[in-house]
Amino acid sequence: MKNRITVLLLLFCIYTKAQDKKEQPNILFIAIDDINDWVSPLKGNKQAITPSMDKFTKQGAMVFKNAVCAAPICGPSRSSLLSGFLPSTSGVYGNAHNMLYSDIVKQNATLPEYFSKNGYHTLANGKIFHKHGTANGTDFGHWAFNEFARARRYNNDPVDKSKYTSSKAGIINGVKDENFKNKNAKLSWGPTTDTFKETVDYNVADWAKSQLQRDFDKPFFMGVGFIKPHLPWIVPQEFFNLYKLDDIVPPVINETDLDDILTVDGKIAYKPTGEYKWIKKHRLEKEATRAYLASISYVDACLGIVVDALEESKYANNTIVVVWGDHGWHLGEKQRYLKNTTWLEAVKTPLFVRVPGMKKAIVVDKNVSLIDLYPTLIELSGLPQKQNLDGHSFASLIDNPKAKWDYPGITITQDGTSVLLGKWHYMTTVTGTEQLYNIDEDPLEWKNLITNKKYNHIVTDLKKWVPVKRKKSSKLRFKKMKNYVDAPADPTIKPTRNLDQLN
Repeated sequence: MKNRITVLLLLFCIYTKAQDKKEQPNILFIAIDDINDWVSPLKGNKQAITPSMDKFTKQGAMVFKNAVCAAPICGPSRSSLLSGFLPSTSGVYGNAHNMLYSDIVKQNATLPEYFSKNGYHTLANGKIFHKHGTANGTDFGHWAFNEFARARRYNNDPVDKSKYTSSKAGIINGVKDENFKNKNAKLSWGPTTDTFKETVDYNVADWAKSQLQRDFDKPFFMGVGFIKPHLPWIVPQEFFNLYKLDDIVPPVINETDLDDILTVDGKIAYKPTGEYKWIKKHRLEKEATRAYLASISYVDACLGIVVDALEESKYANNTIVVVWGDHGWHLGEKQRYLKNTTWLEAVKTPLFVRVPGMKKAIVVDKNVSLIDLYPTLIELSGLPQKQNLDGHSFASLIDNPKAKWDYPGITITQDGTSVLLGKWHYMTTVTGTEQLYNIDEDPLEWKNLITNKKYNHIVTDLKKWVPVKRKKSSKLRFKKMKNYVDAPADPTIKPTRNLDQLN
Protein backbone atom coordinates (compact mmCIF):
# COMPACT_ATOMS: atom_id res chain seq x y z
CA MET A 1 0.00 0.00 0.00
CA LYS A 2 2.83 2.36 0.94
CA ASN A 3 4.61 1.67 -2.35
CA ARG A 4 1.38 2.27 -4.26
CA ILE A 5 0.88 5.66 -2.59
CA THR A 6 4.47 6.58 -3.36
CA VAL A 7 4.01 5.70 -7.03
CA LEU A 8 0.76 7.69 -7.21
CA LEU A 9 2.42 10.73 -5.64
CA LEU A 10 5.31 10.42 -8.08
CA LEU A 11 2.93 10.21 -11.04
CA PHE A 12 1.00 13.23 -9.71
CA CYS A 13 4.22 15.27 -9.46
CA ILE A 14 5.23 14.28 -12.98
CA TYR A 15 1.77 15.21 -14.28
CA THR A 16 1.83 18.54 -12.44
CA LYS A 17 5.26 19.42 -13.83
CA ALA A 18 4.11 18.45 -17.32
CA GLN A 19 1.09 20.73 -16.97
CA ASP A 20 3.27 23.58 -15.70
CA LYS A 21 5.64 23.08 -18.61
CA LYS A 22 2.76 23.04 -21.06
CA GLU A 23 1.20 26.19 -19.66
CA GLN A 24 4.41 28.22 -19.31
CA PRO A 25 4.30 30.63 -22.28
CA ASN A 26 7.19 31.20 -24.63
CA ILE A 27 8.28 34.78 -25.34
CA LEU A 28 8.98 36.09 -28.84
CA PHE A 29 10.62 39.47 -28.27
CA ILE A 30 10.98 41.49 -31.49
CA ALA A 31 12.91 44.78 -31.49
CA ILE A 32 12.88 47.33 -34.31
CA ASP A 33 15.46 50.13 -34.37
CA ASP A 34 14.65 53.85 -34.82
CA ILE A 35 11.02 53.33 -35.83
CA ASN A 36 8.48 56.06 -35.17
CA ASP A 37 4.69 55.84 -35.39
CA TRP A 38 4.70 55.81 -39.21
CA VAL A 39 3.14 52.35 -39.31
CA SER A 40 -0.40 51.49 -40.35
CA PRO A 41 -1.71 50.28 -36.95
CA LEU A 42 -0.68 53.61 -35.37
CA LYS A 43 -1.74 55.77 -38.33
CA GLY A 44 1.25 58.08 -37.90
CA ASN A 45 1.68 58.42 -41.66
CA LYS A 46 -1.02 57.32 -44.10
CA GLN A 47 1.61 56.70 -46.79
CA ALA A 48 3.29 53.87 -44.88
CA ILE A 49 2.89 50.37 -46.32
CA THR A 50 3.18 47.85 -43.48
CA PRO A 51 1.01 44.83 -44.33
CA SER A 52 2.74 42.51 -41.85
CA MET A 53 2.01 44.79 -38.91
CA ASP A 54 -1.56 45.20 -40.14
CA LYS A 55 -2.02 41.43 -40.36
CA PHE A 56 -0.37 40.77 -37.00
CA THR A 57 -2.43 43.30 -35.08
CA LYS A 58 -5.74 42.56 -36.80
CA GLN A 59 -5.43 38.85 -36.07
CA GLY A 60 -5.09 39.67 -32.38
CA ALA A 61 -2.84 42.09 -30.50
CA MET A 62 -2.86 45.01 -28.11
CA VAL A 63 -1.96 48.17 -30.03
CA PHE A 64 -0.58 50.76 -27.63
CA LYS A 65 -1.04 53.98 -29.55
CA ASN A 66 0.57 56.19 -26.88
CA ALA A 67 3.52 54.04 -25.79
CA VAL A 68 6.77 55.86 -25.08
CA CYS A 69 10.41 54.92 -24.74
CA ALA A 70 12.31 55.46 -21.48
CA ALA A 71 15.04 57.26 -23.43
CA PRO A 72 14.93 58.56 -27.03
CA ILE A 73 18.22 57.07 -28.21
CA CYS A 74 19.26 53.45 -28.77
CA GLY A 75 21.62 52.59 -25.91
CA PRO A 76 19.77 54.17 -22.99
CA SER A 77 16.37 53.06 -24.30
CA ARG A 78 17.41 49.43 -24.57
CA SER A 79 19.34 49.57 -21.31
CA SER A 80 16.24 50.85 -19.52
CA LEU A 81 13.87 48.32 -21.03
CA LEU A 82 16.24 45.39 -20.49
CA SER A 83 17.43 46.34 -17.02
CA GLY A 84 14.09 47.61 -15.74
CA PHE A 85 15.64 50.88 -14.53
CA LEU A 86 15.18 54.42 -15.84
CA PRO A 87 18.29 56.38 -16.88
CA SER A 88 17.92 58.46 -13.73
CA THR A 89 18.28 55.24 -11.69
CA SER A 90 21.06 53.57 -13.69
CA GLY A 91 23.05 56.57 -14.91
CA VAL A 92 22.81 55.35 -18.53
CA TYR A 93 21.92 58.48 -20.52
CA GLY A 94 23.95 58.19 -23.73
CA ASN A 95 25.16 55.59 -26.20
CA ALA A 96 28.65 55.78 -24.70
CA HIS A 97 27.33 54.62 -21.31
CA ASN A 98 27.49 50.84 -20.92
CA MET A 99 24.84 49.51 -18.53
CA LEU A 100 27.31 46.88 -17.31
CA TYR A 101 29.20 49.57 -15.42
CA SER A 102 26.07 50.79 -13.60
CA ASP A 103 26.06 49.81 -9.93
CA ILE A 104 22.42 48.73 -9.96
CA VAL A 105 22.77 46.65 -13.14
CA LYS A 106 25.76 44.87 -11.62
CA GLN A 107 23.45 43.60 -8.88
CA ASN A 108 20.31 42.81 -10.89
CA ALA A 109 19.41 40.37 -13.64
CA THR A 110 18.47 41.86 -16.99
CA LEU A 111 15.18 40.76 -18.55
CA PRO A 112 16.56 37.75 -20.49
CA GLU A 113 18.77 36.81 -17.54
CA TYR A 114 15.74 36.83 -15.25
CA PHE A 115 13.93 34.44 -17.58
CA SER A 116 17.01 32.23 -17.78
CA LYS A 117 17.31 32.34 -14.00
CA ASN A 118 13.71 31.12 -13.79
CA GLY A 119 13.91 28.14 -16.09
CA TYR A 120 13.71 29.56 -19.61
CA HIS A 121 16.06 28.88 -22.51
CA THR A 122 17.10 32.27 -23.88
CA LEU A 123 18.44 32.96 -27.35
CA ALA A 124 18.77 35.96 -29.66
CA ASN A 125 20.00 37.27 -32.98
CA GLY A 126 20.39 40.84 -34.20
CA LYS A 127 20.28 44.02 -32.15
CA ILE A 128 18.66 43.58 -28.75
CA PHE A 129 21.18 45.28 -26.45
CA HIS A 130 23.23 48.24 -27.69
CA LYS A 131 26.83 47.49 -28.67
CA HIS A 132 29.85 48.82 -26.77
CA GLY A 133 33.59 48.50 -26.93
CA THR A 134 35.23 46.71 -24.01
CA ALA A 135 38.78 45.96 -22.89
CA ASN A 136 38.51 42.52 -24.48
CA GLY A 137 36.47 42.93 -27.67
CA THR A 138 32.87 44.00 -28.18
CA ASP A 139 29.87 43.81 -25.90
CA PHE A 140 26.89 42.76 -28.03
CA GLY A 141 24.70 41.83 -25.08
CA HIS A 142 25.60 38.23 -25.90
CA TRP A 143 26.30 37.54 -22.25
CA ALA A 144 22.60 37.87 -21.36
CA PHE A 145 21.50 34.86 -23.43
CA ASN A 146 22.09 31.10 -23.43
CA GLU A 147 22.59 31.33 -27.21
CA PHE A 148 23.50 34.37 -29.27
CA ALA A 149 23.80 34.57 -33.07
CA ARG A 150 25.19 37.44 -35.16
CA ALA A 151 23.56 37.84 -38.55
CA ARG A 152 25.21 41.23 -39.05
CA ARG A 153 28.75 39.84 -38.81
CA TYR A 154 30.51 40.07 -42.19
CA ASN A 155 27.33 41.40 -43.83
CA ASN A 156 26.92 45.13 -44.41
CA ASP A 157 24.27 45.41 -47.17
CA PRO A 158 26.43 47.34 -49.71
CA VAL A 159 24.81 50.28 -51.45
CA ASP A 160 24.27 50.81 -55.17
CA LYS A 161 26.67 53.71 -55.64
CA SER A 162 24.85 54.98 -58.72
CA LYS A 163 21.82 55.80 -56.55
CA TYR A 164 23.54 56.66 -53.28
CA THR A 165 22.90 59.85 -51.29
CA SER A 166 25.15 60.88 -48.39
CA SER A 167 25.51 64.26 -46.69
CA LYS A 168 28.98 63.58 -45.25
CA ALA A 169 30.33 62.12 -48.49
CA GLY A 170 28.80 64.91 -50.57
CA ILE A 171 26.83 62.61 -52.84
CA ILE A 172 23.27 63.07 -54.08
CA ASN A 173 21.69 60.33 -56.18
CA GLY A 174 25.09 58.98 -57.20
CA VAL A 175 26.59 62.36 -58.12
CA LYS A 176 29.54 63.57 -56.04
CA ASP A 177 30.02 67.29 -55.60
CA GLU A 178 31.86 69.30 -52.94
CA ASN A 179 28.83 71.59 -52.75
CA PHE A 180 26.79 68.61 -51.58
CA LYS A 181 29.04 67.90 -48.60
CA ASN A 182 28.04 68.77 -45.04
CA LYS A 183 30.17 67.43 -42.21
CA ASN A 184 27.55 68.47 -39.67
CA ALA A 185 24.91 66.17 -41.12
CA LYS A 186 24.80 62.37 -41.07
CA LEU A 187 22.10 61.21 -43.41
CA SER A 188 22.52 58.58 -46.11
CA TRP A 189 20.27 56.33 -48.15
CA GLY A 190 19.93 54.32 -51.32
CA PRO A 191 19.16 50.80 -52.57
CA THR A 192 21.46 47.94 -51.63
CA THR A 193 22.98 45.67 -54.24
CA ASP A 194 22.00 42.72 -52.03
CA THR A 195 18.85 40.80 -52.81
CA PHE A 196 16.22 40.75 -50.08
CA LYS A 197 17.36 37.31 -48.94
CA GLU A 198 20.97 38.48 -48.65
CA THR A 199 20.25 41.39 -46.33
CA VAL A 200 21.05 41.48 -42.62
CA ASP A 201 17.52 41.77 -41.26
CA TYR A 202 16.24 39.07 -43.59
CA ASN A 203 18.88 36.76 -42.18
CA VAL A 204 17.80 37.63 -38.63
CA ALA A 205 14.23 36.78 -39.61
CA ASP A 206 15.28 33.56 -41.33
CA TRP A 207 17.24 32.53 -38.24
CA ALA A 208 14.12 33.09 -36.09
CA LYS A 209 12.09 31.02 -38.56
CA SER A 210 14.51 28.11 -38.21
CA GLN A 211 14.54 28.37 -34.41
CA LEU A 212 10.75 28.11 -34.34
CA GLN A 213 11.10 24.71 -36.02
CA ARG A 214 13.30 23.40 -33.19
CA ASP A 215 12.26 21.25 -30.28
CA PHE A 216 12.88 23.03 -26.97
CA ASP A 217 12.87 21.14 -23.70
CA LYS A 218 12.16 24.38 -21.83
CA PRO A 219 9.98 27.40 -22.57
CA PHE A 220 11.98 29.86 -24.63
CA PHE A 221 12.64 33.59 -24.58
CA MET A 222 13.69 34.50 -28.13
CA GLY A 223 15.06 37.95 -28.97
CA VAL A 224 14.82 39.02 -32.63
CA GLY A 225 16.51 42.37 -33.29
CA PHE A 226 16.01 44.22 -36.59
CA ILE A 227 18.41 47.09 -37.36
CA LYS A 228 16.25 49.03 -39.85
CA PRO A 229 14.97 51.69 -40.19
CA HIS A 230 18.15 52.84 -38.43
CA LEU A 231 20.51 54.83 -40.63
CA PRO A 232 21.77 54.35 -43.28
CA TRP A 233 18.46 53.83 -45.07
CA ILE A 234 19.90 51.21 -47.39
CA VAL A 235 17.35 48.52 -48.31
CA PRO A 236 16.55 46.59 -51.50
CA GLN A 237 15.25 48.59 -54.46
CA GLU A 238 11.90 46.80 -54.36
CA PHE A 239 11.01 48.69 -51.17
CA PHE A 240 11.88 52.06 -52.69
CA ASN A 241 9.67 51.07 -55.62
CA LEU A 242 6.66 50.84 -53.29
CA TYR A 243 6.69 54.64 -53.10
CA LYS A 244 6.53 56.86 -56.17
CA LEU A 245 8.73 59.88 -55.46
CA ASP A 246 6.37 62.40 -57.09
CA ASP A 247 3.54 61.23 -54.82
CA ILE A 248 5.48 61.47 -51.56
CA VAL A 249 4.16 64.02 -49.07
CA PRO A 250 6.81 65.07 -46.50
CA PRO A 251 5.79 66.16 -42.99
CA VAL A 252 4.43 69.69 -42.70
CA ILE A 253 7.09 71.99 -41.24
CA ASN A 254 6.45 75.18 -39.30
CA GLU A 255 9.45 77.45 -39.84
CA THR A 256 8.66 79.41 -36.65
CA ASP A 257 8.12 76.25 -34.62
CA LEU A 258 11.05 76.81 -32.25
CA ASP A 259 10.44 80.50 -31.55
CA ASP A 260 8.29 80.00 -28.43
CA ILE A 261 10.66 77.55 -26.69
CA LEU A 262 12.87 79.76 -24.58
CA THR A 263 15.61 79.31 -22.01
CA VAL A 264 15.22 80.79 -18.52
CA ASP A 265 17.02 83.93 -19.71
CA GLY A 266 14.70 84.38 -22.70
CA LYS A 267 16.85 83.01 -25.55
CA ILE A 268 15.63 80.56 -28.18
CA ALA A 269 16.54 77.16 -26.78
CA TYR A 270 16.76 75.10 -29.99
CA LYS A 271 18.06 75.67 -33.50
CA PRO A 272 17.61 73.77 -36.75
CA THR A 273 20.06 70.87 -37.06
CA GLY A 274 22.68 70.32 -39.74
CA GLU A 275 20.61 67.53 -41.25
CA TYR A 276 17.58 69.79 -41.56
CA LYS A 277 19.60 72.57 -43.19
CA TRP A 278 21.18 70.11 -45.64
CA ILE A 279 17.86 68.56 -46.63
CA LYS A 280 16.29 71.98 -47.10
CA LYS A 281 19.23 73.40 -49.05
CA HIS A 282 19.15 70.55 -51.58
CA ARG A 283 15.35 70.12 -51.54
CA LEU A 284 15.55 66.48 -50.54
CA GLU A 285 12.47 66.36 -48.31
CA LYS A 286 10.67 63.87 -50.56
CA GLU A 287 13.73 61.71 -51.05
CA ALA A 288 14.43 61.45 -47.31
CA THR A 289 10.78 60.70 -46.51
CA ARG A 290 10.68 58.02 -49.19
CA ALA A 291 13.91 56.40 -47.95
CA TYR A 292 12.59 56.20 -44.40
CA LEU A 293 9.25 54.79 -45.57
CA ALA A 294 11.08 52.23 -47.72
CA SER A 295 13.12 51.15 -44.70
CA ILE A 296 9.95 50.73 -42.63
CA SER A 297 8.35 48.60 -45.35
CA TYR A 298 11.51 46.51 -45.57
CA VAL A 299 11.59 45.76 -41.85
CA ASP A 300 7.85 45.08 -41.95
CA ALA A 301 8.51 42.38 -44.54
CA CYS A 302 11.16 40.86 -42.28
CA LEU A 303 8.74 40.94 -39.36
CA GLY A 304 6.20 39.08 -41.47
CA ILE A 305 8.61 36.19 -41.96
CA VAL A 306 8.90 35.73 -38.19
CA VAL A 307 5.23 36.01 -37.26
CA ASP A 308 4.19 33.76 -40.14
CA ALA A 309 6.75 31.20 -39.00
CA LEU A 310 5.33 31.33 -35.50
CA GLU A 311 1.79 30.78 -36.82
CA GLU A 312 2.98 27.71 -38.71
CA SER A 313 4.86 26.30 -35.73
CA LYS A 314 3.76 24.15 -32.81
CA TYR A 315 4.39 27.15 -30.54
CA ALA A 316 1.66 29.32 -32.10
CA ASN A 317 -0.86 28.87 -29.31
CA ASN A 318 1.50 29.20 -26.37
CA THR A 319 3.70 32.19 -27.19
CA ILE A 320 3.53 35.81 -26.07
CA VAL A 321 4.68 38.11 -28.87
CA VAL A 322 6.02 41.59 -28.22
CA VAL A 323 6.89 43.93 -31.09
CA TRP A 324 8.57 47.13 -29.97
CA GLY A 325 10.57 50.02 -31.36
CA ASP A 326 13.34 51.45 -29.20
CA HIS A 327 12.32 55.09 -29.86
CA GLY A 328 10.94 57.39 -32.53
CA TRP A 329 12.53 59.59 -35.19
CA HIS A 330 12.19 63.10 -36.65
CA LEU A 331 11.67 63.55 -40.39
CA GLY A 332 11.93 67.33 -40.44
CA GLU A 333 9.53 68.07 -37.59
CA LYS A 334 10.99 70.58 -35.13
CA GLN A 335 13.56 71.29 -37.87
CA ARG A 336 15.60 68.12 -37.36
CA TYR A 337 16.06 64.68 -38.89
CA LEU A 338 17.37 62.64 -35.98
CA LYS A 339 16.28 61.38 -32.55
CA ASN A 340 17.25 62.08 -28.92
CA THR A 341 14.70 64.81 -28.21
CA THR A 342 11.73 64.93 -25.85
CA TRP A 343 9.16 65.84 -28.52
CA LEU A 344 6.50 63.33 -29.57
CA GLU A 345 8.32 62.33 -32.76
CA ALA A 346 11.19 60.89 -30.70
CA VAL A 347 9.47 59.60 -27.55
CA LYS A 348 6.56 57.71 -29.12
CA THR A 349 7.25 54.31 -30.66
CA PRO A 350 5.31 51.21 -31.72
CA LEU A 351 4.37 48.64 -29.07
CA PHE A 352 2.22 45.64 -29.96
CA VAL A 353 1.59 42.76 -27.56
CA ARG A 354 -0.15 39.47 -28.30
CA VAL A 355 -0.96 36.91 -25.65
CA PRO A 356 -2.39 33.47 -26.46
CA GLY A 357 -6.11 33.60 -27.16
CA MET A 358 -6.29 37.10 -28.67
CA LYS A 359 -8.44 37.19 -31.80
CA LYS A 360 -8.66 40.88 -32.73
CA ALA A 361 -6.86 44.19 -32.48
CA ILE A 362 -7.44 46.04 -29.22
CA VAL A 363 -6.35 49.68 -29.24
CA VAL A 364 -5.15 51.05 -25.91
CA ASP A 365 -4.69 54.80 -25.42
CA LYS A 366 -3.00 54.61 -22.00
CA ASN A 367 0.54 56.04 -21.70
CA VAL A 368 2.49 52.87 -21.09
CA SER A 369 6.28 52.81 -21.37
CA LEU A 370 8.75 50.30 -22.73
CA ILE A 371 10.14 50.11 -19.20
CA ASP A 372 6.86 48.49 -18.20
CA LEU A 373 7.64 45.44 -20.34
CA TYR A 374 9.95 43.81 -17.77
CA PRO A 375 7.36 43.57 -14.95
CA THR A 376 4.57 42.83 -17.43
CA LEU A 377 6.29 39.88 -19.06
CA ILE A 378 7.31 38.25 -15.80
CA GLU A 379 3.72 38.58 -14.54
CA LEU A 380 2.24 37.16 -17.75
CA SER A 381 4.72 34.28 -17.57
CA GLY A 382 3.97 33.51 -13.94
CA LEU A 383 7.52 34.22 -12.78
CA PRO A 384 8.33 35.55 -9.30
CA GLN A 385 7.60 39.26 -9.00
CA LYS A 386 10.66 41.52 -8.99
CA GLN A 387 10.12 44.29 -6.48
CA ASN A 388 12.71 46.94 -7.35
CA LEU A 389 11.88 47.68 -10.99
CA ASP A 390 11.02 51.21 -12.12
CA GLY A 391 8.25 50.10 -14.47
CA HIS A 392 4.74 48.85 -13.73
CA SER A 393 3.03 45.75 -15.09
CA PHE A 394 0.26 46.54 -17.55
CA ALA A 395 -1.05 42.96 -17.49
CA SER A 396 -4.32 44.33 -16.10
CA LEU A 397 -4.81 46.34 -19.31
CA ILE A 398 -4.54 43.15 -21.33
CA ASP A 399 -7.42 41.69 -19.33
CA ASN A 400 -9.32 44.98 -19.45
CA PRO A 401 -8.09 47.84 -21.69
CA LYS A 402 -10.25 50.25 -19.67
CA ALA A 403 -8.73 49.24 -16.33
CA LYS A 404 -7.39 51.98 -14.09
CA TRP A 405 -3.94 53.15 -15.12
CA ASP A 406 -2.61 56.32 -13.50
CA TYR A 407 0.96 56.29 -14.76
CA PRO A 408 2.35 58.72 -17.35
CA GLY A 409 4.91 57.91 -20.00
CA ILE A 410 8.25 59.20 -18.76
CA THR A 411 11.20 59.68 -21.11
CA ILE A 412 14.59 60.82 -19.85
CA THR A 413 17.54 62.26 -21.75
CA GLN A 414 20.94 63.50 -20.69
CA ASP A 415 19.47 67.00 -20.66
CA GLY A 416 15.86 66.68 -19.58
CA THR A 417 12.61 64.81 -19.03
CA SER A 418 9.36 64.30 -20.95
CA VAL A 419 6.11 63.48 -19.15
CA LEU A 420 3.20 62.41 -21.35
CA LEU A 421 -0.14 61.94 -19.61
CA GLY A 422 -3.35 61.88 -21.62
CA LYS A 423 -3.63 65.03 -23.70
CA TRP A 424 -0.84 66.81 -21.84
CA HIS A 425 2.83 66.70 -22.75
CA TYR A 426 5.24 68.45 -20.40
CA MET A 427 8.98 68.79 -20.95
CA THR A 428 11.74 70.31 -18.90
CA THR A 429 15.50 70.48 -19.23
CA VAL A 430 18.01 70.31 -16.41
CA THR A 431 18.70 74.01 -17.05
CA GLY A 432 15.03 74.98 -16.68
CA THR A 433 13.65 75.30 -20.22
CA GLU A 434 10.01 74.17 -20.12
CA GLN A 435 7.32 73.24 -22.64
CA LEU A 436 3.67 72.25 -22.35
CA TYR A 437 1.41 71.09 -25.17
CA ASN A 438 -2.21 70.00 -25.44
CA ILE A 439 -1.66 67.27 -28.01
CA ASP A 440 -5.38 66.72 -28.59
CA GLU A 441 -5.69 70.27 -29.92
CA ASP A 442 -2.08 70.64 -31.09
CA PRO A 443 -0.75 67.20 -32.17
CA LEU A 444 2.25 68.73 -33.95
CA GLU A 445 3.25 70.61 -30.78
CA TRP A 446 3.45 74.02 -32.40
CA LYS A 447 2.02 76.09 -29.54
CA ASN A 448 3.99 76.07 -26.30
CA LEU A 449 1.54 76.81 -23.45
CA ILE A 450 4.11 77.05 -20.67
CA THR A 451 3.71 80.79 -20.14
CA ASN A 452 -0.08 80.61 -19.89
CA LYS A 453 -0.85 80.82 -16.17
CA LYS A 454 -4.18 79.04 -16.49
CA TYR A 455 -2.22 75.81 -17.04
CA ASN A 456 -0.01 76.21 -13.97
CA HIS A 457 -1.88 73.46 -12.11
CA ILE A 458 -1.29 71.05 -15.01
CA VAL A 459 2.43 71.83 -14.96
CA THR A 460 2.56 71.36 -11.19
CA ASP A 461 0.91 67.93 -11.42
CA LEU A 462 3.15 66.74 -14.26
CA LYS A 463 6.32 68.05 -12.63
CA LYS A 464 5.80 65.57 -9.80
CA TRP A 465 6.84 62.79 -12.19
CA VAL A 466 10.18 64.39 -13.09
CA PRO A 467 13.02 62.56 -11.26
CA VAL A 468 14.45 64.78 -8.54
CA LYS A 469 17.68 62.82 -8.33
CA ARG A 470 19.71 61.71 -11.32
CA LYS A 471 22.30 58.98 -10.95
CA LYS A 472 25.69 60.03 -12.31
CA SER A 473 27.08 58.03 -15.20
CA SER A 474 30.01 55.70 -14.75
CA LYS A 475 33.17 57.18 -16.23
CA LEU A 476 34.39 53.74 -17.32
CA ARG A 477 34.12 53.34 -21.08
CA PHE A 478 36.07 51.92 -23.99
CA LYS A 479 36.19 52.92 -27.64
CA LYS A 480 34.80 50.49 -30.17
CA MET A 481 37.57 48.75 -32.07
CA LYS A 482 37.87 49.10 -35.82
CA ASN A 483 35.25 46.99 -37.63
CA TYR A 484 33.70 46.29 -34.24
CA VAL A 485 30.59 44.73 -35.81
CA ASP A 486 32.77 41.91 -37.11
CA ALA A 487 34.96 41.72 -33.99
CA PRO A 488 34.86 38.85 -31.48
CA ALA A 489 32.34 39.08 -28.68
CA ASP A 490 34.04 39.71 -25.35
CA PRO A 491 34.20 36.27 -23.64
CA THR A 492 35.01 37.68 -20.21
CA ILE A 493 31.62 39.29 -19.48
CA LYS A 494 29.34 36.28 -19.05
CA PRO A 495 31.38 34.69 -16.22
CA THR A 496 30.87 37.88 -14.18
CA ARG A 497 27.06 37.59 -14.45
CA ASN A 498 26.36 34.88 -11.88
CA LEU A 499 22.61 34.34 -12.08
CA ASP A 500 22.43 32.85 -8.61
CA GLN A 501 23.81 36.06 -7.17
CA LEU A 502 21.82 38.53 -9.30
CA ASN A 503 18.56 39.88 -7.90
